[in-house]
Amino acid sequence: MKTGAYTALVEVFRGSRWEAEIVKGLLNTAGVESILKDESLSLVTSPYLNTGDQVAVLVNPEEEVYARKVVAEKSA
Repeated sequence: MKTGAYTALVEVFRGSRWEAEIVKGLLNTAGVESILKDESLSLVTSPYLNTGDQVAVLVNPEEEVYARKVVAEKSA
């Protein structure tokens, strides 16, 4: 993602670390750049430690509608 090109990112999905990684991959395949936001400290020990914490998938606001469509189609 280009730094400084956007003022804010938009959350299009929230789930477990594994789910978020899958959604990020789906978006990447669809041509949508995304990042993961994990606020837990479990990443210090293991990025895939299942602590029940939620991870958000964030995209640029300009791609929000398309990203939500991609997520909705794949989760149906």
